Amino acid sequence: MPDFSGMEGMRALKEETGIPVRQWREEVRRGKEFGLECVDSIEDKTEISCFQRGELPHWSGINTFLKAPYLEDVRKVGEYDVAFLGVPFDIGTTYRAGTRFGPQGIRRISSLYTTYNFELGVDLRESLKMCDVGDVFCPANITKSHDQITKAVAHVLSQGTLPMIMGGDHSIGYPCARGVAQCIEGNVGIIHLDRHIDTQEKDMDEIMHTCPWFHATNIPNCPPTNLVQVGIGGWQVPRPGVKKGRERGSTVLTIQDIERIGIEKTVEIALEVAWKGASAVYLSFDVDSVDAGFVPGTGWPEPGGFLPREALAILKGVAKEGVAAMEAVEVSPPYDISDITALVAVRAMVDVLATMVKHDRIGGRLAS
Repeated sequence: MPDFSGMEGMRALKEETGIPVRQWREEVRRGKEFGLECVDSIEDKTEISCFQRGELPHWSGINTFLKAPYLEDVRKVGEYDVAFLGVPFDIGTTYRAGTRFGPQGIRRISSLYTTYNFELGVDLRESLKMCDVGDVFCPANITKSHDQITKAVAHVLSQGTLPMIMGGDHSIGYPCARGVAQCIEGNVGIIHLDRHIDTQEKDMDEIMHTCPWFHATNIPNCPPTNLVQVGIGGWQVPRPGVKKGRERGSTVLTIQDIERIGIEKTVEIALEVAWKGASAVYLSFDVDSVDAGFVPGTGWPEPGGFLPREALAILKGVAKEGVAAMEAVEVSPPYDISDITALVAVRAMVDVLATMVKHDRIGGRLAS
């Protein structure tokens, strides 16, 4: 037989033996303490309690993100490495609404996953202390909701905890970036995966999901020259946004650019632009950057986008250098089929986290 030891699959089989199981055992112990011991008729009692209190079964239980502990007292968020927070906001949409249900849909399908990634050889449960802080209270007003979102993101990040944000429409990119900028000494770069340029000043006289990066790059320490937009193109790129992008000097790569130069060069350009003179980077992933055939559950589907594995490869390439926060936006469960769009958002989030663990980047590559 040939020697397959150099294959990623063979390496991953071997590396799994070095991953601890301490936190899994603690989760099982707590489950039995708080959820009671299971009945005597169950033969293998290893991880079964009477009331579910952990990961298993995947189809039941209270759905926080990845079944992470729910943190009711957000004043204690600094005790955790990562906090998942939902932003159920969609009154910034300009066509199909429904992204207010995005956090629910993302949390629900996240229960499909374990905390272990085979190829990366990372178990998030064993590597990070994670919590779900629930949803930001978003009233029926764009400005007031945006202010709420900024306060929430800034609160989490100011405590030294990595915010992982579940949208919500893409107008939340502005208040999320504003919350990050408040916590960073120095400039913040933005890496934005999308099919739409989202740099209009206003849309129908409001700051809608077509407008986040015009306003984010008005923040003094979020200069437009540190904004790189990846995957832009198609028939839903409004000309007012194109004009602003051109005037401000942001960097835009189309799908055709990426096909021509390749994923590795794309990541290199994104990192170079976003990190030039910056102290931190904010990562924005719009699920509609992926081809519409893979993400039906979104407000502005556009054919011709990324394959899921291409988007994931770019996200992981960016995450190797660390991010200060991440958002996954524009999941609209009412239009989804079998939760596949929400699952793309989940996969993006956990791949970024696992890559940052692998490269010791949790907390971002912040300047000293």
